[in-house]
Amino acid sequence: MPVYQVYVRPLPASGKSSAFFLPNPNTICTRLILYMYLVKTPKLVQALLPAYLWRIPTREKILFLTFDDGPIPEVTPWVLDMLQTYNAKATFFCVGENVRRHPVIFQRILGAGHSVGNHTYNHLNGWNTENKTYLHNVRHCAHVVKSNLFRPPYGRLLPRQRAFLQEHYQIVMWDVLSGDFDFRQTAAQCLENVCANAQPGSIIVFHDSVKTNDKLRVLLPRVLDYFAGKDYRFAALPMQKQAALATAG
Repeated sequence: MPVYQVYVRPLPASGKSSAFFLPNPNTICTRLILYMYLVKTPKLVQALLPAYLWRIPTREKILFLTFDDGPIPEVTPWVLDMLQTYNAKATFFCVGENVRRHPVIFQRILGAGHSVGNHTYNHLNGWNTENKTYLHNVRHCAHVVKSNLFRPPYGRLLPRQRAFLQEHYQIVMWDVLSGDFDFRQTAAQCLENVCANAQPGSIIVFHDSVKTNDKLRVLLPRVLDYFAGKDYRFAALPMQKQAALATAG
């Protein structure tokens, strides 16, 4: 049975919340809400936003591991090595400027049979970015990450951003957050987050970033070993190559 855990901590000094399902951070009421996120995305949230991909409906023992914010030399090559050890495929939601800086690593991701997705060019927060600026940033990333998959950083999109992007992309969210980005969570707690909540077809979020590096090096091998021992396999999300977006008005 899924475990709906909520992790709560005080808002940062900026007063902005950091969960995709909270109200617009510019409203006064949100500034009073605590920073929180759910490890398991409730079915109600999934039903309210049916155009998003939250999980893959299947009874097969298959999981979809995803990695956000790379590629970077400090972490991504190690992730690729670890996935290869378990014959696992995954999906990497890449920041465009990181792809420009590290094209060899990006090509290694593709060459290994993994999928890639657009994660904006500069890791922009949709709630804090004007629509045209945000969409142009996605378009900029699309010049280097030619994929129909898109995941918004922080899971945050404004309504007009969402309306435009879902016409051009499959917007991919998740139904399980590892919590590796949260400095208050240990690797053991992140492992519990994943193992207690992942089910056949789950889309699980990790981060190949400097911030998560130490934790991920403990967490990822244990996740792979745990589910491989239960006869799960790990697959990449289906991806189609596409040309860069047309300029959005």
